[in-house]
Amino acid sequence: MRGTVYKSTGSWYAVLGQDGQMHECRIKGKFRVQGIKSTNPVAVGDLVQFELEQSGDNPHGVIFDIVERRNYMIRKSVNLSKQTQIIAANIDQALLLITLNNPPTLTPFIDRFLVTAEAYDIPVILVFNKIDCYSAEERFEVDYLLSLYRTIGYTCLLVSALTGTCVDDLKQMMEGKTSLVSGHSAVGK
Repeated sequence: MRGTVYKSTGSWYAVLGQDGQMHECRIKGKFRVQGIKSTNPVAVGDLVQFELEQSGDNPHGVIFDIVERRNYMIRKSVNLSKQTQIIAANIDQALLLITLNNPPTLTPFIDRFLVTAEAYDIPVILVFNKIDCYSAEERFEVDYLLSLYRTIGYTCLLVSALTGTCVDDLKQMMEGKTSLVSGHSAVGK
């Protein structure tokens, strides 16, 4: 059966099968994707082939193949610097959530994310969140960043989850697309 990986937790994967059901799956033995040395051969967004097996009362799937990826995003593995970690695959767009404070998102982080996405042909939307929390001085800084990133061709959106500002616009941009949502912890993903 064919399906899409929706969640990855250690050696188990939640796969939405073509039957419309969510299946708990694992990979079969030593599974490597040709050309990529990664800590996780299967990633969220992968289209996979799997077989259902019955073990006790709980049927589960065994992934035996990955359909060729349209694209993917990787990062260096934290503990194993010579290996990479595949963050997600078959992505239509990436959303980077940015906040000036609580926590601050620094421009080198934004730029590294943009370079990585560009390398894998993944369009990025920069989402400046928590705009209701900014002082006049901070709003000036946000306006500067908006001007900078829009000038070089990036879509930018000012959002406040608290007040609902541009939340509908964000939903519309995401509708019908596979989106990677990224950002520091506590930015409002």
